[in-house]
Amino acid sequence: MARNKTAPPTNSIRIIGGSNRGRKILVLDLPGLRPTGDRLRETLFNWLAPFVEGARVLDAFAGSGVLAFEALSRGAHQAVLLDSSDAVVKQLKQSAQLLSVDAEIRCQNALHFFKSGPENGSKKFDIVFLDPPFGELLLQEAIETLAQSTLLSPRAMIYLEQARSQQTANTPSNWKLQREKTVGEVSCQLYQLDSV
Repeated sequence: MARNKTAPPTNSIRIIGGSNRGRKILVLDLPGLRPTGDRLRETLFNWLAPFVEGARVLDAFAGSGVLAFEALSRGAHQAVLLDSSDAVVKQLKQSAQLLSVDAEIRCQNALHFFKSGPENGSKKFDIVFLDPPFGELLLQEAIETLAQSTLLSPRAMIYLEQARSQQTANTPSNWKLQREKTVGEVSCQLYQLDSV
């Protein structure tokens, strides 16, 4: 079958736990789109296990959406996925429909979303994934903008992912480091908001 030349080629990635375990979602082959691999995802969701059930999740640089879809598969109540690419958003909506999950998918810049406050309904998130494209060096600005927002629930968990070669991002003093790990060329940290 001839490939549509206007559509980017696709790969797939599988959900590794929960109700959709083993199901595959398509991932567009686009610059900067780098899904979190199975090994690191398994570690992350072991860390998050006590917090996922019933959580409201924000996947701020969704890309493949695999972090949000994994959370929903494991019992998260609802997820909001943001991406600034029309093609990616279209694929995310198809993946959400395929998995039959409660996901709100927006074609929106994450930093603008963080700044919007009341415009997004002032809903608070229990888990936030900050995993921007490595080459764009957005993580520090994303952390600072999110910290100034009203989007985090009182004990929110915030996951950061960046290239191992990048300087470790600075975080607010009330974000308490819970776990950290390096797998290959990827470094990640899990923080919890200390609202006291």
